[in-house]
Amino acid sequence: MNVRTTDRALTSSPRDLARTAAPRHLHPPVQAVILAAGMGTRLGRNTPKPLTRLHDGRTIQRRQLDALREAFGDDTDITVVVGFCSDLLMADSPDVRFAYNPHYAITNTSKSLWRGLSNSRDGGVLWMNGDVVFDPAVLEHVMSWVRADESFICVDTNTVADEEIKYTLDADGCIRELSKTVVGGLGEAVGINYVSSGDKAALIAHLDACGEQDYFERAIETAIHLEGLRFRPLDISAFSAVEVDFEVDLERANALFWGPAVLQELAAEAG
Repeated sequence: MNVRTTDRALTSSPRDLARTAAPRHLHPPVQAVILAAGMGTRLGRNTPKPLTRLHDGRTIQRRQLDALREAFGDDTDITVVVGFCSDLLMADSPDVRFAYNPHYAITNTSKSLWRGLSNSRDGGVLWMNGDVVFDPAVLEHVMSWVRADESFICVDTNTVADEEIKYTLDADGCIRELSKTVVGGLGEAVGINYVSSGDKAALIAHLDACGEQDYFERAIETAIHLEGLRFRPLDISAFSAVEVDFEVDLERANALFWGPAVLQELAAEAG
């Protein structure tokens, strides 16, 4: 594993990893899209990955929904893009809106994000992969950039794994390349991103132009190169975030957030 210790990703203070005391109700309410249409075959379950139960008893999806509402308020406008076992996902979260990708078995994340963004109202959209288990403080960390309506990609500069989405930067410190095949990557994209109100129409058009098996990162790259879109890298390396693809990822996520050391610390704080 190659680890970069220098990077020009934005490193605004994480407020000493503090949580917000109360939700920040933004007006108009924040829009969020969760991509949950995939079949998740690598995890080896017969239900969608977002319905995988974590050690705190919640599903991955419920934990994401709770984090969004705790950060941005109960009026956060959330759309979940579903496909595989859509009835199960919809039954598990009746408190959100849904967009359906009927071609989930033969398409990748570009087409699910296209459906999610196409069904959004005016304004920017925060989106995330439906299998990311993350520290809710990540959303506090990106709050000011959502308020400013500036497009960004959350990145982790502590790791650069071959099979993950990697990135490079241009001369202005914005994302230049974003894919699994990037050479000389500065870190990894973690699957939490934001497109501004001004950039959204161009990104939707490039998602529509993507091939069926393209990841949404392909549309971001082409929109950057052909339309001049600018996505800032936001470094969230101070926080934990795990994309659950395999059983070992699930074990790692549970250990990070609910392992013995964490549980002992929580017990000590409570006592």
